[in-house]
Amino acid sequence: MRYVSPNLRLLFSPPLRPTLSVPLFISKPNPKPFSFSTILASSSSKRPRSFSNLSRRSNSTFKDRKGGGRDMTMEETTGQSKDSSSSFGLNKRRAEGRDKSDRPKKNPQLKERKLNPTNTIAYVQILGTGMDTQDTSPSVLLFFDKQRFIFNAGEGLQRFCTEHKVKLSKIDHIFLSRVCSETAGGLPGLLLTLAGMGEEGYSVKIWGPSDLNFLVGAMKSFIPHATMVHTQSFGQSPISDAAENVTAPIKASDPIVLVKDEVVKISAILLQPHCLQQSQIKPGEMSVLYICELPELMGKFDPKKAAALGLKAGPKYSELQHGKSVKSDRLDIMVHPADVMDPPVPGPIVILVDCPTESHLQELLSIECLNGYYTDVSSHLTESTKMVNCVIHLSPASVVSSPNYQKWMKKFGSAQHIMAGHGKKTLEVPILKSSARVTSRLNYLCPQFFPASGFLSLQHLNYSTSDDISSSEGPTLKICESIPAENLLKFTLRPYAQLGLDRSHIPTPMGQSQVVDELHLEIPEIADAAQHVREFWQELKESREVLPTSNDNGVMIEEPWLTEDTLPGCLENIRRDDLEIVLLGTGSSQPSKYRNVSSVYINLFSKGSLLLDCGEGTLGQLKRRYGVDGADKAIRNLKCVWISHIHADHHTGLARVLALRRDLLKGVPHEPLLVIGPRQLKRYLDAYQRLEDLDMQFLDCRSTTKASWDTFVRDGASNNDGSSPESPRHSNAKNESMQEINQTLFAKGSRMQSYLWQPGSPVDHSAAYPFLKSLKKMLGEAGLAALISFPVVHCPQAFGIVLEAAERVNSVGKVIPGWKIVYSGDTRPCPELVDACRGATVLIHEATFEDGLVDEAIARNHSTTKEAIEVGNSAGAYRIVLTHFSQRYPKIPVFDETHMHKTCIAFDMMSINIADLPVLPKVLPYLKLLFRNEVAVDESDDILDALV
Repeated sequence: MRYVSPNLRLLFSPPLRPTLSVPLFISKPNPKPFSFSTILASSSSKRPRSFSNLSRRSNSTFKDRKGGGRDMTMEETTGQSKDSSSSFGLNKRRAEGRDKSDRPKKNPQLKERKLNPTNTIAYVQILGTGMDTQDTSPSVLLFFDKQRFIFNAGEGLQRFCTEHKVKLSKIDHIFLSRVCSETAGGLPGLLLTLAGMGEEGYSVKIWGPSDLNFLVGAMKSFIPHATMVHTQSFGQSPISDAAENVTAPIKASDPIVLVKDEVVKISAILLQPHCLQQSQIKPGEMSVLYICELPELMGKFDPKKAAALGLKAGPKYSELQHGKSVKSDRLDIMVHPADVMDPPVPGPIVILVDCPTESHLQELLSIECLNGYYTDVSSHLTESTKMVNCVIHLSPASVVSSPNYQKWMKKFGSAQHIMAGHGKKTLEVPILKSSARVTSRLNYLCPQFFPASGFLSLQHLNYSTSDDISSSEGPTLKICESIPAENLLKFTLRPYAQLGLDRSHIPTPMGQSQVVDELHLEIPEIADAAQHVREFWQELKESREVLPTSNDNGVMIEEPWLTEDTLPGCLENIRRDDLEIVLLGTGSSQPSKYRNVSSVYINLFSKGSLLLDCGEGTLGQLKRRYGVDGADKAIRNLKCVWISHIHADHHTGLARVLALRRDLLKGVPHEPLLVIGPRQLKRYLDAYQRLEDLDMQFLDCRSTTKASWDTFVRDGASNNDGSSPESPRHSNAKNESMQEINQTLFAKGSRMQSYLWQPGSPVDHSAAYPFLKSLKKMLGEAGLAALISFPVVHCPQAFGIVLEAAERVNSVGKVIPGWKIVYSGDTRPCPELVDACRGATVLIHEATFEDGLVDEAIARNHSTTKEAIEVGNSAGAYRIVLTHFSQRYPKIPVFDETHMHKTCIAFDMMSINIADLPVLPKVLPYLKLLFRNEVAVDESDDILDALV
């Protein structure tokens, strides 16, 4: 018999299952006897703030922040109450795309600043997005008292700023060094967030080379035009006119002044591949070098010198300080400012350079207008020569390490060089420290569901000095004053006396042992709890020998939770390399400190993998889970990406994933990746591919419904006369079949017609057949029997998905049914979802709101935790995983424990192996123990702080 320590004996006395009648997380006073939750809470020496604070919040809090806070009328919020097929309310206007409450304001405004020419504080700072994952370009912040500028906005910028309290609302301009997914992947989410703030919304001015027009054109497919009115491109304008264009210079390499005021002058120099004519340059090939010049400051006024020249204290002192000459009060002379002022303080200069290829480097070396900034001994110095104080290099290591590039760097004399290209050294320091800390704590408690981060592999930590760019070419080319960039590294520009590097804000490395030591001090009984959790797997091994499996005879069990000890037939002799579900993002709306936005990675191991939704930062999350090399392997092996709907938190990470896969498979025979999604997504991807090739094929979700698959199979079976499937005869048959689908699934007056079918956008079903054929082949190779999309109630063209594994035969010839996974996407509970969940092995269901906020869930067409559990229970799902939590729940959501014995809540990086499903719900009380001392604070407050 297992030993249970005295500290845990009271907490986990048998049965190891919560009482069904008492909430695990108490949201209101409960007169019933003590249960797990009250005992766990009382065991803490520090009494945390009650989670009931969350449920007492005004229901309008989240609504006001994300939308306009408009109250829904009864007709709008309970549109389905008239529909006898469902007892769940919904916001019919939102489902039909007519609810404007959460859309950005009509005309988001640029912020007006009262500038401070004397700026007591000014610096540039490395914002280390992507430095630990190498999935995106770092950003650079140029800071002044009253102004902020950011260079590059890759994925994760919002989340980074929330973590490190960088106020995005203070940002006036964003400059892109290139226009691609690596440098601009965070722009869509950032624009939507800023546009939703305040009464009128905020905006920033976005600058980039002419390729910016293609990006703006693509984003218009899901971002209102008013949100992007302040975009401005420069250089030779392409055909698109989506962004306002600055007049191109006479020569492509001449500087273009973008910003010039009393605080700073920012100029851009275009870099294009060497020897290419403008007409030969492809979108995405243009790069930019930015020069930031601060004005010189007048020297300090010396009253002793003024008195010696016969001046009396008074207005003439002020005139001299403003650059005017005055007549002496006592002497017959004119007094000039230079006579009484100290020498002026030269304005610091910072250069940011992004030179992506050797071809761009050749162009860089030939730019004549940079000669005025070169101060090495070989340069011809003149009075107009300007001294550069800092050069930040965004160029990749392969270019920076070349002899020609290093010689070019030396031309800047004593300038401080900061190498911000990706390097292995930064892999050991997590950029999102708060999230990494939570992940480490979860890993200590339950490493089976929360594996160690892929960052901590010895392969990455044991880097050698040969990886250092500065030493790669030997001592003769070693660059003086060159350092690798680190997260939050500053270079102070003013006060002038402090000019130079400032390392005081660089985060200290955080090791796993440090996190565990802190955890032991905070929760002494956590060690016994971790041991208790580990023993579940030994019990599981023993129980497999005695637990019966379900008969799978199709008989519906009225109360399926009463038979939770019965394994589904699909888990008989299951292998660990059959399936793993990795929750990469479990938050909603926008990336936050502890939870990224939606993405589920379906790992089929040697048979490939799939992504279900791909919110911003998905690639970074993959790299945090599997390490840089492991994530690259996962991207290479992707079979398909499926997107539930067009909201930005579900798809804006897609372009970065596709671009990386394209690069990884360059020169290797492969098929374009199949992307399945709503039709609006195709408009975005088609427009984006004008900027960079994504190497993908698109299939509308409506072509993968059960009715569409049935028609595809029926038409395939009838095609036995030797004619081509594209012949007129079979094309007509397909069109007739698809008309039949549309007349049933989306027929006028049917339940789903209002929510999904929009006039004027017919699906070309005949064009979908080749992709369905490819999809069917891919499913077979992945060991899957079915991939079926089904409509749900959230917004127009919103879907859920069913994945079913193929049957298998065991060693004695017994046929074992395949597992079934259902992912709800964003939805209200609806009959289509319940039907799809029948007999599911795992239901992954959104649970955006706690039970007390059901009105808000209805208004936004989301689900509460109780509703999600009821969907799974009513359909007989074996296990339910709750995800997509509102930002008001920073680490662990509020929920009632009723029927939670088959349910678990998801965390980022949670990895659920199908062989471990029997254990899954048992871990839940221990997760509550882990977070018992956490103060329940609405994380949207943190996000708001970072914004305003």
